[in-house]
Amino acid sequence: MEGKMDHLAHERSKAQFSVEEMKVIWAGSLHAFQVSDRISQLVASDPGFRKDNRAVLSRKELFKSALRKAAYVWKRINELALSEEEASWLRFYVDELAYAYLHWAMFVPAIKGSATEEQQQKWLPLANNMQIIGTYAQTELGHGSNVRGLETTATFDQETDEFIIHSPTLTSSKWWPGGLGKVATHAVVYARLITDGQDYGVHGFLVQIRSLDDHFPLPGVTVGDIGMKFGSGAFNSMDNGFLRFDHVRIPRNQMLMRVSQVTRQGKYVESNVPKQLIYGAMVYVRQTIVADASIFLSRAVCIATRYSAVRRQFGPPHKDQNGNGVETQVIDYKTQQSRLFPLLASAYAFRFVGEWLKWLYTDLIQKLEANDFSTLPEAHACTAGLKSLTTSAAADGIEECRKLCGGHGYLFSSGLPELYAAFVPACTYEGDNIVLLLQVSRFLMKTISQLQTGKKPIGTTAYMGHVEHLIQCHCEVQKAEDWLNPSVILEAFEARAIRLSVACAENLTKFATPLQGFSELSPDLVEAAVAHCQLIVVSKFIEKLQQNIEGNGVKQQLETLCNIYCLNLIHKHLGDFLSTGSISPKQASLASDQLRSLYSKLRPNVIALVDAFNYTDHFLGSVLGRYDGNVYPKLYEEAWKDPLNDSIVPDGYHEYIQPVLKQQLRNARL
Repeated sequence: MEGKMDHLAHERSKAQFSVEEMKVIWAGSLHAFQVSDRISQLVASDPGFRKDNRAVLSRKELFKSALRKAAYVWKRINELALSEEEASWLRFYVDELAYAYLHWAMFVPAIKGSATEEQQQKWLPLANNMQIIGTYAQTELGHGSNVRGLETTATFDQETDEFIIHSPTLTSSKWWPGGLGKVATHAVVYARLITDGQDYGVHGFLVQIRSLDDHFPLPGVTVGDIGMKFGSGAFNSMDNGFLRFDHVRIPRNQMLMRVSQVTRQGKYVESNVPKQLIYGAMVYVRQTIVADASIFLSRAVCIATRYSAVRRQFGPPHKDQNGNGVETQVIDYKTQQSRLFPLLASAYAFRFVGEWLKWLYTDLIQKLEANDFSTLPEAHACTAGLKSLTTSAAADGIEECRKLCGGHGYLFSSGLPELYAAFVPACTYEGDNIVLLLQVSRFLMKTISQLQTGKKPIGTTAYMGHVEHLIQCHCEVQKAEDWLNPSVILEAFEARAIRLSVACAENLTKFATPLQGFSELSPDLVEAAVAHCQLIVVSKFIEKLQQNIEGNGVKQQLETLCNIYCLNLIHKHLGDFLSTGSISPKQASLASDQLRSLYSKLRPNVIALVDAFNYTDHFLGSVLGRYDGNVYPKLYEEAWKDPLNDSIVPDGYHEYIQPVLKQQLRNARL
């Protein structure tokens, strides 16, 4: 692939499966693999997409570099006449956070989802050709998760047939939208719709905020960048912004009117399009975030796995292939394996549940368009919970990978610090993770309450229909190998999930009001929601293995990964499984024994399993995770590239170091 001498060739020779076939499984299809592989190579070979100098750029330089790359991306898309699919892959592999991310991921989908056909005909060509650049202005300084609490107002003026967009308080300032600070010309602004003195709640409005001639803010618009964010690089290439309106007028037809509108006479009217379709956009965004979780975690795991195979420390000296005495590879220590291999398994698990969520979204939209809303609550809870579960696990996993790389993992050139800084906001945006789990728990409590009415649970809650069996059943594991039985694993997770939910439902009845109960029991409800969401991931991994999976040894490796993912969860959440009686202490011990055995079974294949991600060195952006394993010479080269090494004697020596050394501080100009 990349590099002249492959220092990891010996590791790759151990693989017991077809790496090329696994690449197709990871990509989702042969077509997806071929397109993504071609575009990734195109980006990696183009010096215009260089990103190895990001650490030394100032904020202004970083931002300008992102602007240049965004323009270059658009130029290449047009020069090469790329399809929408190819263009999406190109933006993905460029791996630079910029205004275009919000434009394509939020602004355009908002128009598609919330605008009428007539509005789409006007605005989508402009957006698709980037003749306007948009952002998604919902979050405010004072309100994020509580969308109903947004303060920005859109008051209809019947005399002029306009809406007046206004920020009545400081806390009503729009805060955080990417691309808003310095670039966006337009925004989908969410504001409280007021007509005839009545507040109809939060609706979307398409508002121009900057001139298309000189890019200055329009009258009544105050807009800027909110400042530096966490980490070096990462989101600091993005102009996350603030936005305030002082009675800014827009035409009435710039209200996004697919599901409701205001007439010329100021009357609020709902259309015949089901308002539930709006939830489809939310489901779409959250399923893409789950996909992102698998990508970011897999990048970190790839870096940590390759470096763990290169790094040697301690251990009884033994001979290498050339007869030289060498120390033990870090990856051969069980403490390293028990921390790293479950993360590798999680990356695959999240990938497959992400694939399933894509299907769920497509199925949901088809049902909504046919006025079938029966699966919406379950789909909404499912995507909310999985967004929370996967982003939290991925963020924690990236940080764990940094620790697994020792001191060198702390270097910017390891790629891990920026990877963490770029991903960790996903735990907050598009729904705070704890708030989302509480939403899931409410859905679970409602589902349990409906069991008594005979209403049959569907989809990912179907297991709740077997509540009587799952409350009473006993795990049948008698020896360690029994834990390799998918039905045994599934029943243990189902029993744990239903028992935690039933316990919460029973405890809620002890409080004077449901509100008080939910407040007091919120930590328990979060645990129940986590158990339910982990069950979804486990079940979808098991379902994946029931498909026809081609490739020599591929299915066997996925089975090993699936078992590691499941048994590690049991190990991590042992308190839940034991306290609910889902498994016994002896069975827990057997699960640990089997887990250790699985680590040994996986060990020869781990380098090949991360190779299956098919990431170029450019995309990975890590000296430690280089494909060829040539880590130490490259680390030394990177050190010399730092601007501090431009001179032998540092700038400031004569003013600040020499006076200290010569005991002349009294006369120094400090």
